[in-house]
Amino acid sequence: QVQFVESGGGLVQPGGSLRLSCTARGSIFSLYAMGWYRQAPGKQRELVASIRGGSTNYADSVKGRFTISRDNAKNTVSLQMNSLKPEDTARYYCKADGLSNWGQGTQVTVSD
Repeated sequence: QVQFVESGGGLVQPGGSLRLSCTARGSIFSLYAMGWYRQAPGKQRELVASIRGGSTNYADSVKGRFTISRDNAKNTVSLQMNSLKPEDTARYYCKADGLSNWGQGTQVTVSD
């Protein structure tokens, strides 16, 4: 079973940047397509970015601002977030496609 540990969240001003990391433990990380999700208070969890092989996809709300990448040798998937907006405030999670387990997530707060 794969376990995920997310890190890199924090408090940032609008227009700022953060880089989130997700480290996978166990199983064969490189076999899985990976996604970054977020959940804001009172809202459903949503997929913001995914990576499958060499292909990436983004939600319209983050396109052009966020970049997902992975390093299979280090069992990590990252999310570079630029030009952050208050509406990006949420708890961010990574997840493998086809697996049901979630990590604890990392909180991102964009505020003055």
